[in-house]
Amino acid sequence: MMYQTNMLVFASETSCDETSICLMEDNKIIEHVIFSQEIHNNHGGVVPELASRAHLEKIQEITNKIFKRPNIDPKKIDVFTSTCGPGLIGSLLVGSTFTKSLSIGFNKPFFPVNHLEGHLLSTSFNNSIVYPHLVLLLTGGHTQIYLMHDEEKIELLGESVDDAIGEAFDKTAKLIGLGYPGGAQIEELAKYGDENYFKLPKPLLNDPTFNFSFSGIKTHINLLTKKNKIDDIFRKNISSSFQKTITEIIISKIEKVLEFLNTKNISLKSTSIVGGVANNFYIKRNLENLFEKKNIELYYPIKEMMSDNAAMIAWACIKNYSKKNADIFFKPNPRLKITL
Repeated sequence: MMYQTNMLVFASETSCDETSICLMEDNKIIEHVIFSQEIHNNHGGVVPELASRAHLEKIQEITNKIFKRPNIDPKKIDVFTSTCGPGLIGSLLVGSTFTKSLSIGFNKPFFPVNHLEGHLLSTSFNNSIVYPHLVLLLTGGHTQIYLMHDEEKIELLGESVDDAIGEAFDKTAKLIGLGYPGGAQIEELAKYGDENYFKLPKPLLNDPTFNFSFSGIKTHINLLTKKNKIDDIFRKNISSSFQKTITEIIISKIEKVLEFLNTKNISLKSTSIVGGVANNFYIKRNLENLFEKKNIELYYPIKEMMSDNAAMIAWACIKNYSKKNADIFFKPNPRLKITL
């Protein structure tokens, strides 16, 4: 797939609790702002109504600031694009409605983008991908494995049947008295704990599918918090044991996928890890070791495209844009799936 050239794109991303906008021309980021909402820290998780309100306030503020910069002429924007799903419906409505309004005001087309596709294509921004290509998507809302036969044929192989991996990190953090978001805090504490101290369950480990399940681990940790004193030693050991268990589940599922592809005579050329949880050094190191042993090239997006961000939405638009797919009437869908 050749990307659309000589096109200036305005993109917004408001699927959850990050308010982000981006101006991108070809494969050059002109401006990129990511605002992480701190209001949810007091609640131990994302509150949808508060997220929507924060998006409404912030997206106008950061857009106005960028449009007032001397190097930016909004009239030169060729297309407006926004995340239209999946995500929180209220948050999706704020970003898409705001961006659609801009497209109408400047008389330019609006192009809807799937948040998941934004993540999957993000690695191609800074890498020349060789296909077939395996993508492991690790975010607060999704844990999925995709096989990209090429950029126009994407196949979902497995996903979480309950909690996403990022959600599991955050819920575990809350159970042991840590703040939100909890992923980075657990990763830090895990450095000082005994990863073999607690034996945690590994749901669906022997299941023949490539699906994940993390809610059972959370339930087990909840029971442990009732049987043990929640002090620094407990937090360090449970964080380390949890992180190791989660990683072993991921490794096991990836190995199963690789065996399956081998039986189908699909020679995997490369793989990538995308999404905010892909920043976890322990998970990255273990996956890097696995793919190195298998002699499979491993890619990552640029750091600012790892978490929820508008740059990956702009890039997905540039990669996929055609006037026939511009749709100002596209309705945001909180359960939008990839249909390529």
